[in-house]
Amino acid sequence: MQSNINPGCAADKMLKSFNKENITEAGCDEAGRGCLAGPVAAAAVILPPSYVNSGLNDSKKLSPKERDRLRKEIEETAIAWAVAMISPAEIDRLNILNASILAMHKALELLKIKPELIIVDGNRFIKYKNKPHRCIVKGDSKYLSIAAASVLAKTHRDELMTGLHPDYPIYGWGRNKGYATIEHITAILKYGSSEYHRKSFKLKGQQFKLPI
Repeated sequence: MQSNINPGCAADKMLKSFNKENITEAGCDEAGRGCLAGPVAAAAVILPPSYVNSGLNDSKKLSPKERDRLRKEIEETAIAWAVAMISPAEIDRLNILNASILAMHKALELLKIKPELIIVDGNRFIKYKNKPHRCIVKGDSKYLSIAAASVLAKTHRDELMTGLHPDYPIYGWGRNKGYATIEHITAILKYGSSEYHRKSFKLKGQQFKLPI
């Protein structure tokens, strides 16, 4: 969905189309940072400067049906987009923050068009090559490109976890996508961990070690 509406004059409920005018700007966000199993995913998205969409928002605020619909639109409309994932083993080796940033770097590297500015959800990022960047707290509910990255990272990761579910049905990944639900934690304690589990992680302020 595109429009000739000036993004700077969009309605208050509309997310902003850009952080800085007249440059190629990529939004970045991650998904799965708080999961017990599966990779952390990140996406980078460059949208047309005239793009507006009143339905696009932080992926956590959208229903699965809305996310799937928006994923298709974003992938068809974006000037460039990419998704990258970092494995549970790498998460354990690097820690989840560094793994999330590495996933963003990998997504940026995959873009067919290179951005002049990177805007990132949150308050932590490591400089990517020589590109300027801006960290924006709750950026996925402020900027369309970050929200679009949020949707792509979430839907691609959910799709992967759903695909793993038939091989590991005891963990309920088709429903919980690897997050720390009671069902998931109970299954880990009862059956032990799988190759897709993160072997060290924090839950509610306490360090849990999964049975290996």
